Amino acid sequence: MQALTHRVQYYETDRMGVTHHSNYIRFMEEARVAYLEQLGFPYAELERRGVISPVTAVNCKYLATTTFDDRITVDVRVEAFNGVVLTIGYDMTKQDGTRVFTGSSEHCFLNPEGHFIRLRRDQREFYEMLMRELNVHHPAEGETSHE
Repeated sequence: MQALTHRVQYYETDRMGVTHHSNYIRFMEEARVAYLEQLGFPYAELERRGVISPVTAVNCKYLATTTFDDRITVDVRVEAFNGVVLTIGYDMTKQDGTRVFTGSSEHCFLNPEGHFIRLRRDQREFYEMLMRELNVHHPAEGETSHE
């Protein structure tokens, strides 16, 4: 998959001139949306299909600072997926190769009424794509789904 490159904007920095920590969560979302689109499942299409995917948890570790005009590359991967909860992993590096951030986000899948969706049954193609992506990064885990 093509990693996302984000150019840090002036308004994303704080009084000290570094990228405000809250923006990294925005970068995660930007990269996640691009990742799913590359896999053939744009968020807008999932929503048209009646799939809502709220964030249920975020984990962040800030390793180095970035500043205005830095280019950050965001690599995204499926870390875990059990048919109900999806964990996406993120690594961010500056153009000089410095790793600046690592994190993850957890998501569940609901219908528009707020009820859990069984992706394996109701969105089989999307489910299979997530399992394939899990298998790319974690072959042993991709073979065992617990749905």
